[in-house]
This record gives sequence, C-alpha cells and structure tokens, in this order.
Amino acid sequence: MENSNFRTRVLMEIENLIARSCPKQKVPLKFENLHVAILKNHYNAADVVFDYHRGRVELDIVMDDRDYDPKKVNLCVPTLHANLWFRNLRDFLKTCIDNDSKSVAFYAGLLQSYQRNETTLVA
Repeated sequence: MENSNFRTRVLMEIENLIARSCPKQKVPLKFENLHVAILKNHYNAADVVFDYHRGRVELDIVMDDRDYDPKKVNLCVPTLHANLWFRNLRDFLKTCIDNDSKSVAFYAGLLQSYQRNETTLVA
C-alpha cells in the first residue's frame, strides 16, 4: 500500500514539475536539462536536442543495448535518428512519463535534485 502511494506521489510531482518547466517564453537551461533527461529515459536516447521555437526534438535512439560496453569506447552502437514534432510541450512531456518501477525511481531522483536546487536558490 505504501509503495503505491509513493509511486502515485512521485508521478504527480513530476507532472507538476513538468507543468512549471513549460513557460510561454524561453525555457531556462535547468528545465531544458529536465526535458532532455525525461526523453532520454523514455526513448533510451543517447542524444536529445530540443528546438522549442519550431516545436521539434531530435533524438538518437539506441536500438540495441547489447553492443554497449562501458569498459571501452563505443563506436558502433546502433542508433536511429528521429525528428519528432510536438504541438504542446507540456502534453508531449507528460506522454513520455512511464510508471514502471525503474522510471519512478529515476523521477524520484530528478525531483530530489530539483528540490535541492530550488532551496539553494531561495536561501
């Protein structure tokens, strides 16, 4: 029961953070990093570049993790380049929120780092 409450709270808080991170004007760098982290987690992307003005995001999606070896330089990891269009950034990011255990743990870490950064900015 407690685990379910935690999962629900983390998912609700990450959606609130996404809502705060999508201003009408230019997106601050700290929130751009949040957007990139969410897409990297959802799409298993190696590289993510946002073009907020045009409503586009370019991704290099890793197709097969078996070729990745952290002990050597990886020159031949198969990736798929994708250029996605979004109409509403907040809705797009919300669709990228996964509710599996690994993702919820990732979001909890993101929330913790953003809460820590906000308290240091206020102090």
